[in-house]
Amino acid sequence: MPASTPPRPLCRDCDGFPVVAITTGDRHRNGARVTARVSCPTCQGTGYTIPASLVRAGR
Repeated sequence: MPASTPPRPLCRDCDGFPVVAITTGDRHRNGARVTARVSCPTCQGTGYTIPASLVRAGR
């Protein structure tokens, strides 16, 4: 039986939805909306965080 890995904790700021598309209100020539992709600054767009037990605190 394969070894399983524990689930990684979701980012508390984005709840696992790390990248969103925000409409700017403008439109392209073909009529499509202009969007901007924005990533979560906490998890850098991964959707997961590093557990506090693995964060290395040092000088």
